[in-house]
Amino acid sequence: MHRFFTTSDQVRLHYLEAGSGPTIIFIPGWTMPAHIWELQLEHFSKRYRFVALDPRSQGDSDKPAQGNYPERRAQDIKELIEHLGDAPVVAAGWSTGMTELLTYVDLFGTRHVSAFVLVDTFIVKPPWFQRDVLKLAHQLERDRAAAMEAYVRWMFKKPQSESYISSLVNASLKTPVDTAVALLASFLAQDDWRPTLGKIDKPLLYVAEAVLKLDAEMLQSIVPAARVEIFDEAGHALFVEEVTRFNSMVDNFVRDSLQK
Repeated sequence: MHRFFTTSDQVRLHYLEAGSGPTIIFIPGWTMPAHIWELQLEHFSKRYRFVALDPRSQGDSDKPAQGNYPERRAQDIKELIEHLGDAPVVAAGWSTGMTELLTYVDLFGTRHVSAFVLVDTFIVKPPWFQRDVLKLAHQLERDRAAAMEAYVRWMFKKPQSESYISSLVNASLKTPVDTAVALLASFLAQDDWRPTLGKIDKPLLYVAEAVLKLDAEMLQSIVPAARVEIFDEAGHALFVEEVTRFNSMVDNFVRDSLQK
């Protein structure tokens, strides 16, 4: 079902909801829509209350000129949890969605989250990362549609249907170009998440592609009890490319977490 709620700064946010039981919230990455989690919706709504958010300025949510930075988007996640009225929840974030969950931890702690699933983002950004992000921002200003198509295709190692690629490109284009650039700039603002990871006192699963193996090791050295899984054959959108493995892994993690 398509749902909406209004934030404290009067922004109307859209989310998908299905199923019943303990709540799992899924946060997508940069400019991506809630429906990128559709294969998780099919799986998890059989035994959980599945919720996937369109963050502000993405998907079918409002596109305000203000508030497009991690702290405000973390506040949006907090207000979504309050709106759902089912805390504590399991919270899963992918890419920039992961950094917004970590910002949530910095601002609000972990009291209303029972477990965290962090998907495919650097713990410490490498030196070349800023250059690549700034290059993408420049490409967005020159030719938004071409830049977004290239980005969406980059997210996958395995071939995807042209209709699926087009659906994600079209969804990403709903985010205004100036907002898309602002979100990239905000993404660069924090380059080391190790202090935040040390604050997480709830079950933690980190799932990442092969390029992030060193980050996975770094995370586990900070949170020894964390579960870490590497998807060697998948790209950035690993939960789409290896959906059966991802869903099973998260399912087992959530089941074990809720039993503690």
